[in-house]
Amino acid sequence: MALKSSFSSDLAKEQRLAALLDSYYTNNLKHYTFKRIAGLKEQLAGIDVIFTHKLNGKNYGIDEKAQLDYVNEDLPTFAFEICYYKKGVEKEGWLYDEKKKTDFYALVTAIYDDGDKRYSSCKITLVNRQKLQEVLTNRGLNKVALKSFYNTSAHGKINVAGLNARNEGYLFLSTKNKAEKPLNLILKLDWLIQNNIGKRLV
Repeated sequence: MALKSSFSSDLAKEQRLAALLDSYYTNNLKHYTFKRIAGLKEQLAGIDVIFTHKLNGKNYGIDEKAQLDYVNEDLPTFAFEICYYKKGVEKEGWLYDEKKKTDFYALVTAIYDDGDKRYSSCKITLVNRQKLQEVLTNRGLNKVALKSFYNTSAHGKINVAGLNARNEGYLFLSTKNKAEKPLNLILKLDWLIQNNIGKRLV
């Protein structure tokens, strides 16, 4: 019963947030139209929204990633999933999952609640998935290199050569507080923007 309640609550939060995001897309996408995707197949492929260029008609699959566990907080970082465990089997995280057709991530941070069951504001940073992978590879941090740090007996922050932990990013392994034991790459939003990997929409 508690699980069902939690699922319903999460779904309600996502629907509330989607309404806010759609208003931002409407007001801030100058050269694109957008369409929210309801099909499960597309969502499982990492596409929540499709942006279509008004001139050339090219489509871009957008995967919305929101910090809904940190409402009313403005965090300077975002976690990119490298790998995790499910039923004792190691699984590919969404950053490198080849089944995902994502072109851009819409990182939704600084989500604020007006106290009336409505999200009043947030920040959206669009991140080019392919460019992020290329920049990491050029720094010696491809998928294989990052996954080499996966040790399910460890827990906590992992500094890696190729990234300045203070200003750019680091790995974080959650083995004590999460059943999936995810390995996440924690990156500074400012670093993503400064390196032309990401762009702030709002």
